[in-house]
Amino acid sequence: MSVVEEPIWLTQDALRHLEQELDTIVREGADDDQSQARAVELRGIIRRAQVGARPDDGVVEPGMQVTVEFAADGSHETFLLGSRALIGADGDLAVFSPESPLGQAIAGLLPGDRFEYRTPTGATVAGAVVSAVPHA
Repeated sequence: MSVVEEPIWLTQDALRHLEQELDTIVREGADDDQSQARAVELRGIIRRAQVGARPDDGVVEPGMQVTVEFAADGSHETFLLGSRALIGADGDLAVFSPESPLGQAIAGLLPGDRFEYRTPTGATVAGAVVSAVPHA
């Protein structure tokens, strides 16, 4: 039985950035373990890349630009829910991994839904999803 891999939704600029990073690793012949591991990771992301906007169903899931409001102070944060490998690949937008405490707490939610999670330090954070739109 084969495993179905979910596509990774990227902008054209983000894909280009990742391809350039992989090209640099290959061109420089980096043979240290860290560079080789990064090359494997990049190849996997590029293979699964789907360029364009993820379908807009309003559900918080990888590839969506999400805005949340934190209950403690009413502050808002907007970020891309996606692979940590995309940090810096798409401008200044922060990236949160779906495996992070926040990512796990909001996965599958819709705007207006409330969430709560524990930070690695043990603090409880609560809030609500304000919006979830495909990242363009």
